[in-house]
Amino acid sequence: MTMSTTGGGRRRPPTIHDVAREAGVSRGTVSRVLNGGHYVSPAAQEAVNAAIRKTGYVVNRHARSLITGRSDSVGFLLTEPQERFFEDPNFNVLLRGCTSALAAHDIPLLLMIAGTPDERRRITRYITAGHVDGVLLVSSHSGDPVAAELREAGVPLVSCGKPIGPGSSASKVSYVAADDRDGARDMVRHLLSLGRRRVATVAGPLDLPGGVDRLAGYREVLAEAGLPVDEDLIVSGDYSRAGGESAAARLLDRAPDFDAVFVASDLMAQGVMSALQKAGRRVPEDVAVGGFDDSPAALTTEPALTTIRQPWDRISAEMVRVLLAQIGGEDPAAVILPTELVRRASA
Repeated sequence: MTMSTTGGGRRRPPTIHDVAREAGVSRGTVSRVLNGGHYVSPAAQEAVNAAIRKTGYVVNRHARSLITGRSDSVGFLLTEPQERFFEDPNFNVLLRGCTSALAAHDIPLLLMIAGTPDERRRITRYITAGHVDGVLLVSSHSGDPVAAELREAGVPLVSCGKPIGPGSSASKVSYVAADDRDGARDMVRHLLSLGRRRVATVAGPLDLPGGVDRLAGYREVLAEAGLPVDEDLIVSGDYSRAGGESAAARLLDRAPDFDAVFVASDLMAQGVMSALQKAGRRVPEDVAVGGFDDSPAALTTEPALTTIRQPWDRISAEMVRVLLAQIGGEDPAAVILPTELVRRASA
């Protein structure tokens, strides 16, 4: 690796001038390669990239941001309490995927957690001050002002999951989502195919799009099967294990004869299965249980959980692709990805 020295004999990091000298091109050519390679021949681009590898040159992001007006970083904003980040494995899977997708573009990802109104105000000020070029927004409840405030400020934004509520149409905000409704339909059809006829559901929060669409899918399949929708068989939870256990207790009290249950998240399904075990109900002999997500939680239940797989790698990659396109000046876009039924021992 080439390293220049200062007058005192100390080594200094390689500069863009060192790269240009090594590549045999002008400093302007190196600058164009670093900013996307526009108007640069393939031979010159390869020479510059080889010189960067040889010299060990690292882009001075601060200096470049002064020229481009960009921070060259992206925020991953979770509008949930901090404990949810550590409890729910989906958030970690999504964060890893987004980090990896951005690494391919040499863009760092800043994790931001805003679970209280004060935290949301502080982080919104930080984002709108230009400290990140765009935001990957995760688990924003209906009525949460963050998304609207960021859109109003012109901050590029991509939501994980289809937004709901006033002013949340795809023409105003980009989003990437799994097909929640179709996934729910697949699971409920599977439970009915096992001969179960008293199929309950533990829905997700009904101020989140996944909660709304998964419940809608459940209702649709019962209707197509000619089965009545018994409201006693419908309870909701908060996507946590404790929420699932509490919801199952309510079901057992209201409709103890249910023989299957579709649970709107794997983490809640863990809680449901724990409550069933405490009540002396066997899975799947007495109650077949199906989850949603195919998160790591699905493999820690006993028996292993039948569930709906969300394509987390594709969701992460698409969120990053759509956000970078928006940062580059493209219009908002919506992407809906298919889910997959994963059969295991619980149903």
